[in-house]
Amino acid sequence: MSVRLTVLPEHPCPYLPGRVAQSRAIWTDRLAPEAYQHLMDSSFRRSGKLIYQPVCTGCRACQPLRVPLATFRPSKSQRRCLRRNSDMTLTVERPDPTPEKYDLYRRYLRDWHESPTEDSYDQFVSFLYDSPVRSLEFCHRDPDGRLLAVGICDIGPQSLSTVYFYFDPREARRGLGTLGALRELDFARERKLSYYYLGYWIDGCRSMEYKSELWPFEILWPDGAWRAGPVLEPYAPKRT
Repeated sequence: MSVRLTVLPEHPCPYLPGRVAQSRAIWTDRLAPEAYQHLMDSSFRRSGKLIYQPVCTGCRACQPLRVPLATFRPSKSQRRCLRRNSDMTLTVERPDPTPEKYDLYRRYLRDWHESPTEDSYDQFVSFLYDSPVRSLEFCHRDPDGRLLAVGICDIGPQSLSTVYFYFDPREARRGLGTLGALRELDFARERKLSYYYLGYWIDGCRSMEYKSELWPFEILWPDGAWRAGPVLEPYAPKRT
């Protein structure tokens, strides 16, 4: 496929301190599912209506990661997380940017990421809810009906791709990030999809370590081939 890409300005790398990042991208209001799948298999990701690919000078640390659903089995600790959250309900619907979700998102940025700035409601919608492809929203609530976590995913002909996950920092003890990934994996497997895409993984980046816990996973190599990822200790789960 042929697309016109624009190289975006350089900016501080959000993952590796002291480095400069740069991407090339396209902006689109609509994208065919097959084309989106092809772009993901060429190391592109989505943010709103922006489809982008890192092209940082002298650095290829961002490696696309996916989990083959046929071989994934939750580890002992992951099964404990599911049991610990068995009281929570899950709904999967079309994305809807309600005030309740915006309030949760603001608290997540402020208290979990200690963000010094606050996105406006319009920025929140543009970042997470404006999508050129078919997207789904996973909403997790406690027994009292309180919204504790939200996951935004794109669904395609072969895969489910997680776009973003935000949650209530006051409930961090629940392991909501792990719960969200496991429930999204189950959703994809129930629909006979082949892969669960998690975006980029950077070896040594602490904020991305959780991705290596979803083992076995595959990494997209520079030659365009997906290959089995390394077994990383202590993050690779021990099978029981």
